Amino acid sequence: MNANYLQTPIVYLKGVGPNRADSLQSELGIRTYQDLVNFFPNRYIDKTQYYKINQLQRNGTDVQVIGKITHIKSVEQKKGKRLVATFTDGTGQMDLVWFRGQKWIRENLKLNTPYVVFGKTNYYNGFSMPHPEMELLSDHEKGVKIAMQPVYPSTEKLANKGITNRVINKLIQQLFADIKGQFTEALSPKIISALNLISKSEAMYNIHFPQNQELLAKAQFRLKFEELFYIQLQLIAKNMLHKQRIKGFTFDKVGTLFTEFYNNHLPFELTNAQKRVVKEIRADLGSNAQMNRLLQGDVGSGKTIVALLTMLLAIDNDFQACLMAPTEILANQHFVGIQELLANMNINIALLTGSVKKSQRKIIHEQLESGELHILIGTHALLEDKVQYKNLGLAIVDEQHRFGVAQRSKLWHKNTIPPHVLVMTATPIPRTLAMSLYGDLDISVIDELPPGRKPIKTVHRYDSNRLKVFQFIRDEIKIGRQIYVVYPLIQESEALDYKDLMDGYESIARDFPSPEFQISIVHGQMKPDDKEYEMQRFVKGETQIMVATTVIEVGVNVPNASVMIIESAERFGLSQLHQLRGRVGRGADQSFCILMTSHKLSAEAKTRLETMVRTNDGFEIAEVDLKLRGPGDIMGTQQSGMLNLKIADIVKDNDILKTARYYAIQTLKEDPKLEKDENFVINYTYAQLIKHKNIWKYIS
Repeated sequence: MNANYLQTPIVYLKGVGPNRADSLQSELGIRTYQDLVNFFPNRYIDKTQYYKINQLQRNGTDVQVIGKITHIKSVEQKKGKRLVATFTDGTGQMDLVWFRGQKWIRENLKLNTPYVVFGKTNYYNGFSMPHPEMELLSDHEKGVKIAMQPVYPSTEKLANKGITNRVINKLIQQLFADIKGQFTEALSPKIISALNLISKSEAMYNIHFPQNQELLAKAQFRLKFEELFYIQLQLIAKNMLHKQRIKGFTFDKVGTLFTEFYNNHLPFELTNAQKRVVKEIRADLGSNAQMNRLLQGDVGSGKTIVALLTMLLAIDNDFQACLMAPTEILANQHFVGIQELLANMNINIALLTGSVKKSQRKIIHEQLESGELHILIGTHALLEDKVQYKNLGLAIVDEQHRFGVAQRSKLWHKNTIPPHVLVMTATPIPRTLAMSLYGDLDISVIDELPPGRKPIKTVHRYDSNRLKVFQFIRDEIKIGRQIYVVYPLIQESEALDYKDLMDGYESIARDFPSPEFQISIVHGQMKPDDKEYEMQRFVKGETQIMVATTVIEVGVNVPNASVMIIESAERFGLSQLHQLRGRVGRGADQSFCILMTSHKLSAEAKTRLETMVRTNDGFEIAEVDLKLRGPGDIMGTQQSGMLNLKIADIVKDNDILKTARYYAIQTLKEDPKLEKDENFVINYTYAQLIKHKNIWKYIS
C-alpha cells in the first residue's frame, strides 16, 4: 500500500465529513487514514459460539442464543413500564427486557419465529437479557460474518455525538475496502520465517476483523512484536552509534590510589555483585568509547563504594571526577561518607551546593581549574557555567530520574571529549521497563546486600494496635535505638481523615514526654537551616524519635535508627514505602518497619501492604508496582514518549519484548547499517521512524 495514500486526512473518508473528523481528531487523535488503521480494538466480543439457555452461567458475560419469542407483555413498575418477552430454545427460557423504545419494538417483534439474540445476561429468579441485539435467524445466516466483534476505545463525547463502536467499525471496513486490504511489509523475510509470523496484510485484517481466536492471537503477536522490535532497534542502534562515534578517554591503568584503597582502606569485603559491576565498569573505561552505564542497586546494596572505586580509577589516570545528587541532604551525605572512606589518603575533595558561601566557592572554582581538586560532589550547582574543570574524566549522577536530559548534557560539555557517565539509582527498575526506557544504556545491577545486613522485619498494624506499637517503641528506645515516624500530609485535608503531621507530633509528645524523651520534627515547609538542625540532632543521637514527612525518603543515614513507622501507609506508593523502609537496617542490629493503616483499605492498598510484608527485594517490589500502576506512572515515563504503545504492553508482553530485543540485536550485529537486500524494508521503515518520531505513522 502506498504510504502517502495513508496520509490522506480522515475528513475525505466516505462517511466521515468535517464534524466527525473534528470529533475523531480531538477525542482519539485520529487525523489520517493511517491513524485509523492503527487504531486497534482493546477487546473483542466472541460471536463464534451459540449457547443453550440451560448452559448459561450466572457471571453476566455476553452470550449469543438462538430461540423463539412465545409471549410479550407490558409490566408496570415504579416509573413507567417495561416490555418483557418470553424467549425459549427448547432447553429452557429467559426474559428479554426493554425499558425504552417499547412501542416500536412491540410492533416489530415476530412471535414463534427463530431469532439470534445477543447481550449480557442477568440472573434473578431466572435469566434475563436487557436490550438484546436481535436478528432474524434467516437474516443472520445470509449476512456477512464478523465472528468476533472488535470493541474500540471510546469517550463519552463520541457516544453523545453518535460515533458508536458500530460507526467506527463501519469506517474501518470502508477504509479496508478502499485500500483493498494491502499493507506494505515492515519486517524482513528472515524474521517472518524464523518466528513463523503471518503477513502484515493478514495481521492488519485479523486485528480488526478476526475470523477466529487463533488468527486473532497470531495478528496480535505479529503487531506487538513489530512495535517492540522497532523501539528496541532504535535504542540498540543509538547505543552502537554512541560507542562508535563518541570516543571516550581511555583509563588504561589501575594505579596506586585504586590499589591502595582496595587493599588497605576498604571497610568490608566487596560482594560478588559489586566485584562483577566494578569489572564491567573497568572494561568500559578501557574500551576507547565513552561509558554510558546505568547502575541499579537496592537501598543499602553498596553503590557508593562502586562509585568511589570508579572515581579512583579516574584520578589514577590523571582525570578529575564529580558526583551530582538531586538534593543538598543527599549531596552532603555522599560528601561526608566519601570523606571518611578517603580520610587516610592524599585526595582533595570538595562539596558544592547552593548553601556554599561565595568565598568558599571561589576557592573551589580555582582548585578545580588548576587540577588540585580531585573529586567534586554537589547538587546541580555543578552544572553552572562558572564550574570549569582542568580535566573532567568521570561524571556520576545519582537518582538520575530527577534530572532532565538538558541538565545531564551540560556535564558532557565540561571537557573537550565527553567524560564517562555512570548513572546510579536506588529505585529498582523492572527489567522490562529498563529494556524499554534505558535500552540505549548499558545496565549493571548490584543484586545482593553486604554480608552481616539483617533483612528488615516488616509488619502491618491497624490503628487499633497503636498502644502495643508505642510500647514496642519504648522498649527499643530503652536499648538505645532511634525511631522514625513518617506521615503523608502536613496539613489536615478536609476530604481525607488521615492523621496529619502536627496531630501525630502532639500525640507522640504526649506519650513520650520530655525530658525522658526528645523528639525531632522535619517537614517540607521548614527553612533549610531549621531542617538541617533537626536532622543533625537526630544523627548525633540527641533525639530518639524523628517525626517527619517524606523529606527523609532519600539521604538520611543513621545506623542506630532501627524502627521505621509509616503512618497511613495505604497512602504511599510501593516504591516510596520501599525507599522509606531502606532508611533503617543500616547497622548490624535487627531493624523493623511498621505499616500503620485504618481498617478501610482498597484491594490495591492491600496488595501493596502484603507485598511489603512478604519481601525485601526491591526488584520484586518494582515488578508488583509495575503491574499495579502500569508503565506510564513509574518514573514519569509518560513524558518520555517512548512508551505510548499502541498495541503492546510491556508488563504483559514481557516475553515478546525479550524476543524483539534479541532479533533487533541480531539484525544490527549482522548488518549494522541495514544495507543488505533482505533488510531493505527494515531500513526504510526505520528511516521513516527516525524522521517522524512516530512508529505507527509509517509502519504500515
